[in-house]
Amino acid sequence: MSRHVQNVNLRVAERDFKYYIFDWDDNILHMPTHIHLEKRMPDGTWQPHNVSTAVFAVVRTDTENYRAPGGVWENAFAEFQDYEEERESRFLRDTRASLEKVLGGETQPGPSFNTLRETLVEGRLFAIVTARGHKSESIRQAVRLFIDLVLTPAEKEEMLANLRGYRACFDGLTAFGTDGEEIEYYLSLNRYHAVTNPGFKQWLTQASGGRPSTENAKQFAICDFVEHVIKILSRTGADSLRRPISVGFSDDDLGNVAAAERYIQEELSQRFPSIKFCVYDTSDPGLTDGRKVVVSGQLDFGF
Repeated sequence: MSRHVQNVNLRVAERDFKYYIFDWDDNILHMPTHIHLEKRMPDGTWQPHNVSTAVFAVVRTDTENYRAPGGVWENAFAEFQDYEEERESRFLRDTRASLEKVLGGETQPGPSFNTLRETLVEGRLFAIVTARGHKSESIRQAVRLFIDLVLTPAEKEEMLANLRGYRACFDGLTAFGTDGEEIEYYLSLNRYHAVTNPGFKQWLTQASGGRPSTENAKQFAICDFVEHVIKILSRTGADSLRRPISVGFSDDDLGNVAAAERYIQEELSQRFPSIKFCVYDTSDPGLTDGRKVVVSGQLDFGF
């Protein structure tokens, strides 16, 4: 049990409702996970050629020179799945390796690294939406590892004070669990979508009646998070839904960014006209925080 005095920040009740959707690879962290391809050699033969997620985003449409091993894409993304025999997921292992390099000063984090850090400290709702195929629990464990390794003791205490504040102001709690229990409850409120996971694909296929692309799958995940946020706010009372709500989405893949912008403009902004949507294109490493596009809404909360 946690024995120290539990600080409760009741000022969170005065905050705007600002939420985030993050892609993971090359947006939060530059992961060591490889995509296994074959590359055409000058003599016309094909040789094994492993690439990072950043390189794959560039070459994936070059079908003349790059292909999946034997034409089977499941083989190309073997490192992007969970396997029952693993003690811990590849995603968690690669996240730990990436965080250790960032914290050791060996590599730079992704452009949305600090935004995720601030989101966690402030205790705001968020979603991780990635093209990977891992289970939601694997991604959630990686976020918990991020909290454990990245946040300083002072930041963790601030986060817990904020989490208790939200519980007091919106759930009516006067007593709280241990620090670990409050963090786990907070993590349970968020969304972790790996859109090539078999379970997610089955859910999406049933909902859409077809075989959507990765871009469409991310659109579906974005919509799910927005609906999830509205449902949570509805439980706190009608006043919450009358306050300004903002949702930001960040991704380093230009195809996903364009699809998200289009989807928000054509559909989400029509369904949720009171929500301000911001899309961040983080594909340019020269832009520290990425390129910001306000898709709908008039208020600016400094995304």
